[in-house]
Amino acid sequence: MRVAAVDCGTNTIKLLVADVDVEAGTTTDVVRESRMVRLGEGVDRTGRLAEAALERTFAAVEEYAALVREHRVDPAHTRFCATSATRDAANAEEFGDGVEQRMGVRPEVLSGGEEARLAWAGSVRVLRETPSAPVLVVDVGGGSTELVLGHTGAEQDRPDQAHSMDIGSVRLTERHLHSDPPGAAEVAACVADVDAVLDQCPVAVGDALSVVGVAGTITTLAAGVLGLAVYDRELIDQQVLDVAEVHRECDRLVGLSVEQRLELPWMHPGRADVIAAGALIVSRVLARTRATELVVSESDILDGIAWDLARRRAQRLARPPA
Repeated sequence: MRVAAVDCGTNTIKLLVADVDVEAGTTTDVVRESRMVRLGEGVDRTGRLAEAALERTFAAVEEYAALVREHRVDPAHTRFCATSATRDAANAEEFGDGVEQRMGVRPEVLSGGEEARLAWAGSVRVLRETPSAPVLVVDVGGGSTELVLGHTGAEQDRPDQAHSMDIGSVRLTERHLHSDPPGAAEVAACVADVDAVLDQCPVAVGDALSVVGVAGTITTLAAGVLGLAVYDRELIDQQVLDVAEVHRECDRLVGLSVEQRLELPWMHPGRADVIAAGALIVSRVLARTRATELVVSESDILDGIAWDLARRRAQRLARPPA
């Protein structure tokens, strides 16, 4: 079954067109695209999606709509999911109308819990080696961070605990990190914010023996730990990193200016100004686990959306007519 999945977050909008064989449990990428549009710029302060941010995002949606048509995806097999920025915006309806006009599908604004479940389904299902349980999936986005704790095996689509926290790389940068590079007081305020949210998080982070990290903040950190000459998705996927090395890379990035981060050969220009806040979130989460290693997965919520869509469509098609 050919499906199209769109994940529209606070910083990035991503498209996956894939051929999914639900029975065999395999997914073959046809098209995978990503654009840094910063849809959630200013949402934490204003509670609204900015006009310029909407224009950037709609331009990307038009590109994606053309790709979906080019690859002949049935509209019934297309799912557009929006996350933190859209959940928080008073003018989310304007965004939804614009997407529907351009792509022919209405965006589905995911709850934090559903976002976490799909991040789990997208990452844990495809791990080449079974991690020690309990497994914690960490998905650091621009506006929110999802923590999902569970066990691998037959119940992969149903993690034990999941929670979405309103802390993300864009949100915390706009709140706290105003200097370049951020000053000690700003970093301390950001860390205090992260710790306060983690203190209230219902997921038993301290129980985790393994951690799987997904999405751009963590894959970018991985590129730094590996010392890559260029960002390489294939090299980064499934890498097992020493947690102590991840902490050191987090500290290094926080201490650099935006200009210095841009000089790193693996740094995406759209992430350089917010990676410090993302790194602080990652570091504070890892510090609360019992894990000594971080498994990095390039498969994330986007893959979970595609898999979940194909699985549900296959179930409907398999039902006998009433």
